[in-house]
Amino acid sequence: MSIPPLNQEVKDDTFSTNKLMQEEPNPIKDFLFDYIKKSEEKIQELTSQSKFAEIIDDVLENCYDRVISMGEKEESLGILATGLLHYILTNALISSQRKIEHDGIPLDIVIPNLKTLEIDPKKTLIICILKTIDKNTIEQKLEQLQKIQPIKDNIWLVITKKSDLQNKTYVVEKKNASFSKIIYDIAQFVNVHGQSKFKILRI
Repeated sequence: MSIPPLNQEVKDDTFSTNKLMQEEPNPIKDFLFDYIKKSEEKIQELTSQSKFAEIIDDVLENCYDRVISMGEKEESLGILATGLLHYILTNALISSQRKIEHDGIPLDIVIPNLKTLEIDPKKTLIICILKTIDKNTIEQKLEQLQKIQPIKDNIWLVITKKSDLQNKTYVVEKKNASFSKIIYDIAQFVNVHGQSKFKILRI
């Protein structure tokens, strides 16, 4: 499951770690990046080996309890998942656009970008990071997203509790979190549907 380095040319609309740390100050984001900085040697070693799932597992195991004590659980974990996924996408050099709006609909993450979404939805992935477990709210959000991404299989959800939703779903938990598998699945998606000649994952 290792992800070899991707040629820098493929990087699109990604941000440096410093940029990520600067945007939208938030105590949970600050805590996350403080942890990453304090664990720099370990995190860099895992990054150099493209062991991004292990980075996610490590952060969740060591930050989960503190984060859920910092506010409402779903909201807090949603912020943690957002910051962590931004960090991983940047370091995995996976093309993405983040925290953008399309046709008045806010989007958390689009892979690779809105232009591809408009031209060819089947080659585009939308990742929605839910900060609620209210089913009605989630269904309303999915209805919105399906207006711009008609391919249901290409809308993935990050949530804090297991659910019976039909979309591919990743759960943010302290241990055995399916969320840690998301980067591998994203890499597979990009390899199959991406237009780049570079492979970011050897399968």
